[in-house]
Amino acid sequence: MAPDDQTPRRRASLELLRAEASDELAVIIAERLRAGEDPWDFMEDLPTVDELVVFTLRADNIAANGGSRPNAARHYRVLRQIALDYPQLTPAVWRLLGDANTHRRWDATVRVDAS
Repeated sequence: MAPDDQTPRRRASLELLRAEASDELAVIIAERLRAGEDPWDFMEDLPTVDELVVFTLRADNIAANGGSRPNAARHYRVLRQIALDYPQLTPAVWRLLGDANTHRRWDATVRVDAS
């Protein structure tokens, strides 16, 4: 991929990406349960399988761009391109671009309250 190319490279089928994300999410849940956390306290904060897939594809794009964190405009373009490459991920992409999930610590659009 050329250094100035903002298009993420298609790496695998969506089914495989979802299976990998589902396995990763199951491990995260198991680790938190073993640590004694109450699932009622943390399940809502975890990303969905499709959100994990989107973040994996976004991470691939960041790595392909030398590891530099994207600015807001590039972040939007990368996520939009993911939605174009994987139309079934479009709802997850738009949730991540919107304001709906800004309470989650891992969310790329977290807003810091100045109060």
